[in-house]
Amino acid sequence: MDVRKVSVFLCSMAAALLMAGCGEMPELTQEETDLISEYAVGMLLKYDKANSRRLVDTSAYDVEEEEELPMEETPEEGEEPEVEEPAEVVDVSQDEEEAQPAVSSVEEYYGIPNVMISYTGYEMVDSYPPSEEGADPFFSMDASPGTQLLVLKFNAQNISGQDQQMNMLGYGSTFRVSVNGESSKGALATMLVNDMQTYDSVIPANTAVELVSIVEVPQGTNVGSIEFILRGNGEDGSLMLQ
Repeated sequence: MDVRKVSVFLCSMAAALLMAGCGEMPELTQEETDLISEYAVGMLLKYDKANSRRLVDTSAYDVEEEEELPMEETPEEGEEPEVEEPAEVVDVSQDEEEAQPAVSSVEEYYGIPNVMISYTGYEMVDSYPPSEEGADPFFSMDASPGTQLLVLKFNAQNISGQDQQMNMLGYGSTFRVSVNGESSKGALATMLVNDMQTYDSVIPANTAVELVSIVEVPQGTNVGSIEFILRGNGEDGSLMLQ
């Protein structure tokens, strides 16, 4: 409503009130009542010396703006909805082993003097050593269910004219075996006196002893390639037996 009209109306109302004196108040419409109330409040705020501030603190009435979420685009008619490609799943359950530098022989890797060690073959058995009639072996071992023992055989020959001490424990030797390119497995720790991994004895001059290294493989494995991995002398070494 125009301010001048309001002023005229209020002046008319004031005159009516003066003329009425102590008589009855004239009847007002709701709109007229609201105008008088607004005018009275404005006049009080204008002339109230205690209300020196012109700005009103409305912090208590601030409404926190809601963060607008991006709206999903609706595909147009005839347009196929975009399908997100599934994230690629990488199977790291079987990490490939790093290739080991090749070595020419066991004695070369460990630096064993006056001894030549050569691979002579293997056998697949359910228990080792094989039982002999009337003999009670000091130590024997059986394959776990579903596996067989792959017994790798080596010939350790003393090539000097003197007895030669050979202490594989002193070299900290440990072996791993990979069959047919599969993940390598650690050679079994045994109490066999001719276990090459723990052999510690004297090889008489110009003689040889048979040494073995044993690992479990799945039953019925058709052995193709055999990689013999040597550890204990810094960097690992790989020896292809066959």
